Amino acid sequence: MKQSNRSILLGAAFLMATSAIGPGFLTQTTFFTEALLASFGFVILVSIIIDIGAQLNIWRIIAVSERRTQDIANMVFPGLGYFVAVLIVIGGLAFNIGNIAGAGLGSNVLLGVSPEMGALFSGIIAVGIFLLREANKVMDRFTQVLGFIMIALTVYVMFSASPPVGEAVVKTFVPDTIDFIAIVTLVGGTVGGYITFSGGHRLLDAGVKGVDNLSEVTKSSVSAIGIASIMRIFLFLATLGVVAQGLSLDPSNPPASVFQLAAGNVGYKIFGVIMWAAAITSVIGAAYTSVSFIRTFHPKLEKYHKWLIVGFISVSTFVFVLIGKPVNVLILVGALNGLILPISLGVMLVAAYNRKIVGDYRHPLWLTIFGGLIVIAMSYMGIITMIDQIPKLFQ
Repeated sequence: MKQSNRSILLGAAFLMATSAIGPGFLTQTTFFTEALLASFGFVILVSIIIDIGAQLNIWRIIAVSERRTQDIANMVFPGLGYFVAVLIVIGGLAFNIGNIAGAGLGSNVLLGVSPEMGALFSGIIAVGIFLLREANKVMDRFTQVLGFIMIALTVYVMFSASPPVGEAVVKTFVPDTIDFIAIVTLVGGTVGGYITFSGGHRLLDAGVKGVDNLSEVTKSSVSAIGIASIMRIFLFLATLGVVAQGLSLDPSNPPASVFQLAAGNVGYKIFGVIMWAAAITSVIGAAYTSVSFIRTFHPKLEKYHKWLIVGFISVSTFVFVLIGKPVNVLILVGALNGLILPISLGVMLVAAYNRKIVGDYRHPLWLTIFGGLIVIAMSYMGIITMIDQIPKLFQ
């Protein structure tokens, strides 16, 4: 494999993984670990299996069809691509406001500046990346470097927390309890909404497409889930180590208290680094991917797509700075994320058997069955989660 191709594949994997590893990812992992203890390992295991099945199907069909998701959806059913694009863009914008808020919080911990000033500073950095001539290459390298930093620092805190690894391994396969809402939340936070498409669309933009590149696309797809899952597992173990000592997490900021309780003031500063890195990479991933869902609808959108990305980040930043984090919107969109996945994956499975879309390509039967089971399971669990979450918006 050429060095340039290897770099693109790794860049796509890290773009997807760091898009998943945002402020919500950190909070969800610590919250559910405190609630389920070692049994949360089972939730992680199930979510990884679902994540791989969903992402393998989606990335392969994008590569074989050599089209973006919205164009595939419009070929499956006229107008469906516009509907999916609207869902993705609204969800991406709402989550990006949360990502900007996370970047502000990380800056506050690290530098002592107000969250609003930190958010503004972070938004300027994200915009600056997309204004560079080699924006995509810089984006790839930026997400790789920060991804490695996040994992390395989390490993340090995990060892400081001395988690009961043996118990975690046992409960991963024989849990005390199974939590559907936790599974939907983790899957939605890893491959839901815009996240799974970030790497697939990045490979398409870089010219890694077609049947001849399927093995590379598959490796990049699984690597992306692996990177996000490694971060999830280390954070789970770090949190479990703290909770197993009988220490209570601060409900207003669970991940910060994990790092502080495990490694003192140094741990708190490490949290600042990880929160900022997780947030800024998610800002970049959300903006890039959300705009990729609308840029094919008109030649002018394609021509000025870089400025659409800049506008997307700017709006997210100013909404947070002027209004603050819209918690209710984020909760509802979080629940919707679990429902976007079965819709988009279902579209891809139908497209896999449409010769106008995939040509002579034959989609593996096991992947179709795997994907179909995920659509059914995520639809069922997603509806249960929505029924549970919507009443809470009006309490």
